[in-house]
Amino acid sequence: MGKIEVGEVFTISDENDQEQEVEVLAELNIEGTQYVAVSFVEDIQEDAGDDIDIFFLKVDDDGDFEAIESDEEFDKVSSAFDEVLEED
Repeated sequence: MGKIEVGEVFTISDENDQEQEVEVLAELNIEGTQYVAVSFVEDIQEDAGDDIDIFFLKVDDDGDFEAIESDEEFDKVSSAFDEVLEED
C-alpha cells in the first residue's frame, strides 16, 4: 500500500464493529513511524467547526491503522499534530 494522503477517506470499524468513514486531515512521520490525524466524515460534512473530534492513528508497514497504545506516544503525536493543524 502506498503513502496515505491528506484528504483520503477510509472506512474503519470502531470498537462496536460499526463502520465509520474517516478522512485524513494530516499526516506526519515521527521518528520513522507514519501517523495520521483523522476525523469522521460525518462531522466534517456537518461542519462542526471546533467540535470536530480528531483522533490519531499509527500506520503500520502494511498501511493498516493501529491504535496508539501509550499515553507517552499519544502526547508526542498529539503535540506534533497540534503544530501542523494550527498552521491554517
